[in-house]
Formats: sequence, structure tokens, C-alpha cells
Amino acid sequence: MNGISISIIIFLTVSFGLGIYAAFQVKGKTKSFIVCAKTLPLWLVALMLTAQSMDANAGIGNVFLVGTGGFWAGATIPIGLALCLFMVGTFFAKPLNRMNLLTLPDFYFRRYDRTTNFMASVAMLFSFIILVAGNIAGAGFLMSYAFGWDYVTGLWVITIIIILYSFGGGLYSCAYTDLVQISLAIIGSLMAFIWLQAHFGSSFLWSNVPTNFYDLSGLTKAGDGAIINWAAIAALGLGDIIALDFMERVFASKTPEIARRGCYVGATFTIIAGVPLSFLGLWYLSIFPGFAVERTALPHLATEIFPVVIGAFMFCGIIGAGMSTANGGIVATGTVFSRNIIQKCLPSGRILKDSTQLLLARIMTFPMIGAAFVLAYFKPDPGMLLILAFDVVFAGCLVPLVAGIYWKGSNAVGAIACIAVGSILRLVLYYTIPESLAGIDTLIPPVVGAAVFFPVCALTNKRFKPKHHVITETPSDEEVLEGLIY
Repeated sequence: MNGISISIIIFLTVSFGLGIYAAFQVKGKTKSFIVCAKTLPLWLVALMLTAQSMDANAGIGNVFLVGTGGFWAGATIPIGLALCLFMVGTFFAKPLNRMNLLTLPDFYFRRYDRTTNFMASVAMLFSFIILVAGNIAGAGFLMSYAFGWDYVTGLWVITIIIILYSFGGGLYSCAYTDLVQISLAIIGSLMAFIWLQAHFGSSFLWSNVPTNFYDLSGLTKAGDGAIINWAAIAALGLGDIIALDFMERVFASKTPEIARRGCYVGATFTIIAGVPLSFLGLWYLSIFPGFAVERTALPHLATEIFPVVIGAFMFCGIIGAGMSTANGGIVATGTVFSRNIIQKCLPSGRILKDSTQLLLARIMTFPMIGAAFVLAYFKPDPGMLLILAFDVVFAGCLVPLVAGIYWKGSNAVGAIACIAVGSILRLVLYYTIPESLAGIDTLIPPVVGAAVFFPVCALTNKRFKPKHHVITETPSDEEVLEGLIY
């Protein structure tokens, strides 16, 4: 057992202990389990949002994509996620925090109706099971690499650890463990970049990497992946606005202003920590010119090139960030499944007690991570899973969210039409768009969805009245838990 393996064991032990401690902070309250009772301060919100961006997908996938498609192929991940946090902070954080929401589908329920809530919930569950799968796949892969296990063993170990502390602590377990996990990820990323620059120098890097792998052609020439790269930025920058894990942290912020500022700080940290990882992909190409770039690129650098301390920081940071995102993802999906699907299917007027809602949310974390585990087992592809995860919600759910806040004429019929048309079109294009036009299948569906949404709303507003007044209302905690308002 080497220094990196020992560091990972210590790190996992500390993370597990913090997660178990978090369970005692829930105190039998659903709101505490889901959104930390809306008590999070600015610095913690910012770190938690950064942890969601700097996950196993964004780590392993970033380096791998740079090695196979050039700098911009990987850099689109931190750039897109930072853009998303900036957009959320500018346009969404304040009004959504003020509405006292527990889940993002709650917005679709209050602003539109039960059917819209159900459709949005299904789309978001689909996307987040993919996201969680990508993160446990990435974290499990790093575990197997560090300890010499096969991939499935690493996947089992990381999944069991995550579910044990997520079940008890909910978002509190994210809050406590993120402090350690994201600190290691940021420090490790910067240390790795500085060490490579100091030991090899810029001239060595640029002389051993093809020009089109680092110049602007990745953003300007279709043959060098420009369409795919811009589509990835759009999918992450706009589609990730519908991210359950980002929004749970927005809802958990103590005030609307803290939610807004936390997004801005998180966006800054995402760029600071994420872009250096993209350069690691270029360094890998220059240091190992005869090697085919695979998913092992990042751990290969960490174990073969870096000193043990830097390698340990990188392994623990990326594993921890993947655990954080998976933790937040299964808490969010379990809550959405229990609250926005199961509870909304109960007979009208049936209200579950707070303790029953909490138990149901906890129980539903098991089928959610079970589905993610199965997907991670059969498709362990961390990089592209992150982008694919949000294409469907980008296609169908973004327009009803934006218009629901900023256009008084938005109604349920238009929202239902948009979600159905946008999501179905995205799936159809996935199988029909030729490889030469890859990326177009991400950009077209939301535009078509918007083209359907606004005319349908305008034509049906007399019969189906918009409910824009809910945007400025802040229901009590009791009304929120009942889930029957509006």
C-alpha cells in the first residue's frame, strides 16, 4: 500500500465520519434533510456549488476530452458550469430562494400544475440518474486504480460509502463533507498545474502538442470540433440551470442575496480550479506522446509524474468531489421521486406527516442510486455523461422555468407542450443527426420548444389562466410541507 492509497483511506474515513455526524443535524425534519433548513451562509454555499462543478465527471472527463479532442473539448466543462452559476446568480437565485421551494419541480407545480410538475420531475430524474452514474463511475474508477482493484469493486465500495452517509444526513452531509472534499480538489488542481509548469516549462508543452489542440480552432472550425464544443457550453451553461443539485443549494441559502452571491463566488472557483485540469490534458499529450489518451490519463499523471503529496491531493479531491455530487444527486432525486411524484399522486387533500415525508425521502434514495449504479456498471463514461445528462432538461424544461419567472403569460398548457416537444425531439435527433453535425442535436430542441411554448400560451390564456402571482409569494413552512398549495 502506497502513500496515495493511505491518503485515500484517511480521507474516506474522515468524510464518512462527517457524513454520519450530519445525520444528527437533521433532527427529524424534512426541510433540514432536503435544504438544511435554509440556514447556509455565503462561504458554505459557494464551496458547495463549486463542489458540484468540480466532480468526477469534470475531473476525469475534462482531462480525457482534452487529450482526445483538444483544449477546448475539455475546457468547455468548467467554462459551461461557471457560465451556468453566473446565469443562476443573475436571473434565478433570488426569486427561487424567496419562494421557499424544497425541490425544483415544486416551482413547476406552483407556477403551472400537477401535470407539468410530473413531466418536469421525470425529465430531471432521468438527467440526474445519469449525472450520479457518471460520478460514482469516475470515483469508483479512481478507487480501483489507486488500490489495484477491478472497476466493479471500486464502484461497489464508493456506492456503499455514499449511500450510508447520504441516507442519514441528506444535504447536511453534503455541507460538512464538501468543506474537506472541494478544498482538496482546488488545492490539488492548482498544485499540479504549478508543478508541471515549474518542472517542464511552457516551451516543452507547446512544442509537443499539435497547434489545433490549443489554438482557437476548437471554437471556430467545425472540423476541429467547434460545433460540439459550443453545444457543450450551451448544454452546461443553460441546461445545468435545471440542475437539481445546484438549485438545492440555492434553496438552502439563508437569504436570497446569499444565494445570488454564492453562485458568483462558485463560478469563480470553478474557473480557477477547472481550467488548470484542462491544461493537464495537454501536458499528458506532451509528456506521453506515444500513449493513447484514455480514462486513465489523470490517475496516470498523479501516480507516475507528480510527487506523492500532489497525487494524493488530486486523487482525494476528485474522488471527494464525485462523492459530493453523487450524494447531492441521490438526495435530490430521492426527494423529487417521493415528494413530486409519489405524494402528488395521492388523493387530493391527503397530507403526509413531516416524519413520514422524511422517511419516504430517505427510502427513495436507494432505488435512485441503484439505477445510477446499474448505468455506471454498463456505461462508465464520466466525460460525456455530464453533457448528456442535461440535454433533455435543456430541451424541454428551461423555457418554462425562465418564462415562468419573467413572463406573466406563461401557463400550464404551454409548459406541457414545450416539455413534451423539446424532450422528444432531443431523443429523436440523438439517433438521426449525422456525426458531421454533432452538437446541432443539442441546440435545436430548446429553440423548437420555445417556438411551441409562446404561441400555445398565447392561444390558451383565456381558458387556462397564468399564475404569475406565485413568483412573489413566500408560503409558510407548513404550507410547503403540505405541498397542496396552488
